[in-house]
Amino acid sequence: MRVLVADDQDLVRSGFRMILSSYDGIEVVGEARDGDQAVQLAERLRPDVVLMDIRMPRVNGIDATRAIRSNAALQDVQVLILTTFDLDEYVYDALSAGAGGFLLKDAEPDEIASAVRVVAAGEALIEPSITRRLIETFVAARPGVPAGAAARGIDQLTDREREILTLVARGLNNDQIGERLFISPATVKTHLARIMAKLDAHDRAQLVVRAYESGLVKPGVM
Repeated sequence: MRVLVADDQDLVRSGFRMILSSYDGIEVVGEARDGDQAVQLAERLRPDVVLMDIRMPRVNGIDATRAIRSNAALQDVQVLILTTFDLDEYVYDALSAGAGGFLLKDAEPDEIASAVRVVAAGEALIEPSITRRLIETFVAARPGVPAGAAARGIDQLTDREREILTLVARGLNNDQIGERLFISPATVKTHLARIMAKLDAHDRAQLVVRAYESGLVKPGVM
């Protein structure tokens, strides 16, 4: 598993390199000091995961994430946002730009390694309930997104697809959704692929954002 670490602080990058390199099957293949360098190295090194800080000089982590996730040649490169959680009000924007999830900078080594493995495997959300609460907080605090833009694609969903999207936005994984709707996880996965195509979403994180922005799911409503 190949990882690129992007952070403007040398000590932070060194710390993550030391931690991740101590785990079998994880290799840090590069370090970037800003978002521009992160994009360039992602194109050259094709890592499985980019650990991306949000606040960096020149090009920030949000714009870098958007550049990576919108590049068809880098469709297999996942982005995991590095955040201080309470302080980074831009986490929501990063998820909307295509980041697979977020990782606290003060996370324990095992949590860091686990987060990298989860995102590399294509599981977009880390601690879904926490991510949901984070998104709810910022959706409630932000100016409203134009209704037409936010709802684009939602009207194309079938009733079952809307139901599944709602459960995804509430933090349920495929197994839990299957149990709730009495269908198999494989069927859930098939529905999710169709939902992503209709909403032009790269992963589950973006599906959650679409669900809240469109009003399909309301902050604070379970």
